[in-house]
Formats: sequence, structure tokens, C-alpha cells
Amino acid sequence: MTDSIALVRGTLDILVLKTLTWSPMHGFEITSWLERESGGRLDVEDSALYQALRRLEDRGLVNAEWGVTENNRKARYYRISTAGRAHLRAETSQWVRYAETVTGILTSSARA
Repeated sequence: MTDSIALVRGTLDILVLKTLTWSPMHGFEITSWLERESGGRLDVEDSALYQALRRLEDRGLVNAEWGVTENNRKARYYRISTAGRAHLRAETSQWVRYAETVTGILTSSARA
């Protein structure tokens, strides 16, 4: 990807939680969804994704169970938990405030 955007530390966790609000997914589906929704601008590394999923599972924000993919392969499917939904709401609110603040600073006119 020539115009890919690096993920800011900690951002992948919240993006994974948002992805899982649509339906339970396995790792490849999560990566594909994020890349599709970002118009190809986010490049999600496999190792980073699986580290994020492990963190989220350890914190009780996602649950995982083994299943079979459409291609008849065994895969872990992840589902957002109730705690994960609450965490996503809180983090989304904080992210929006942060983005608005930084955008306001970066787009303000220079003062004389």
C-alpha cells in the first residue's frame, strides 16, 4: 500500500472491538473488514492483530471459540463481550474528543 497509514499505538484494540460489533469474526475476516472500511489505507499486520486479540481476550472484552470457516478450515472466532461494548463506547467518546482537540489545534490560524 503506497498511501497506508500507520496505526497509532492502542488504536487497533478499539478498531477490533468496533469490527466485532457487526458479527463474530476470525482474524482474517477482521483484517479484511478493517482494510476494506479504511479504503485500503490501514495496513493491519497479522502479528499486531493477534496480539490485540489476545489483550482483548485477557481483559474480558472479547470471547473466542473455535469454529470452521467458509473454506472448511478451523479458526478462532471472536465475539465482543458486554464489557467490550461498554469499553468501546467509552473509548470512542474519548477518541472523538481527542481527535477534535488535535484537529482544532492543527487547523487553527497562526496568531500574530
